[in-house]
Amino acid sequence: DSGQEPEKVSVRTLLSWFAAERRGWWVVRYINSKLEEAGLETVPHFNSTYIDNYIEFRKKELVTGIDEPSEVIVSPSPSEEAENIVEFDGDEIVLDDPTYRIEKLEAANKDLISVNPQSELKEAITKMIMFDFSQLPVMQNARRGLKGVISWRSIGTRLSLGQQSTVVGDFMETSYQLISNETSLFKALPIIIEHDYVLVKNSTNEISGIVTASDLSQQFKQLTEPFLMVSEIEKHIRQILDRLSIDRIRSAKDEKDMEREINSVDDLNFGEYLRLLQDPDIWDGLNLKTDRQTFCSYMDKVREIRNQIMHFDPDGLDGESIETLRNFVRLLQTLRDLGVFR
Repeated sequence: DSGQEPEKVSVRTLLSWFAAERRGWWVVRYINSKLEEAGLETVPHFNSTYIDNYIEFRKKELVTGIDEPSEVIVSPSPSEEAENIVEFDGDEIVLDDPTYRIEKLEAANKDLISVNPQSELKEAITKMIMFDFSQLPVMQNARRGLKGVISWRSIGTRLSLGQQSTVVGDFMETSYQLISNETSLFKALPIIIEHDYVLVKNSTNEISGIVTASDLSQQFKQLTEPFLMVSEIEKHIRQILDRLSIDRIRSAKDEKDMEREINSVDDLNFGEYLRLLQDPDIWDGLNLKTDRQTFCSYMDKVREIRNQIMHFDPDGLDGESIETLRNFVRLLQTLRDLGVFR
């Protein structure tokens, strides 16, 4: 109100003010509601950028369209060739929620390891070996003046054709993959798969990072491992409960859900699995040879984690939640291997 700009803070700092570490859907909804109450918004939106990037606070009426920023493909500067800007098929169906933006990945926001066009080839080779990179951007300056990309492929191709030079500029590809940091992750995927990398350009026309196939594999491992563990847990729980009579199985159905038919254990939800196992009589009949309270306590934690991971969150689960899933999977696998259930 006094015309002074508040200090910028990182997304991680903003989350800490609300006792949160990740941007789960409930956290995002709550912070959005508090910003709305205060007549504020963040630029960029705190849910659309990397967790360690800085955001600024503005009065909501001063800036519009932050909650749903439109995707912008970076236009080339006069010093760049137009064909270096990645073009997308307009017929593709792409999720355009800020959650799925390429800028939320850590690799799209890291200081670049690069070489100058006039650098010696051995400098590029040394850096690629040292950092285990397959390619390096060739930059005139630290974050600007992109000239091309040098890679093991471009080096090998030119050497096989008899290139005698020792200068990086003679071994680089002048056609490169460049996208805006607002590009949908799902649009970037096929480019990275085809070319092994994509360079990311931010709103100030700086190269903010490079995302490689290796970065994607690590990101998707982080996202998919919890889904796979929960899937395995549910499979084992169904195997355990499948020994019950259909009447016992039907007894777990939520009384408010009158229309849903229960013809097998597959028709129950996770909370209903837990309700069955919390029954002492059912537990004794299943003869699982483990402590019911401990088993059900862990299963209830799994239920809460399962609700979290049903909402895509690039920030991933915390280490404690991952360990909870691993511990419960280990217990179920041991019981299965011992023949307690099949």
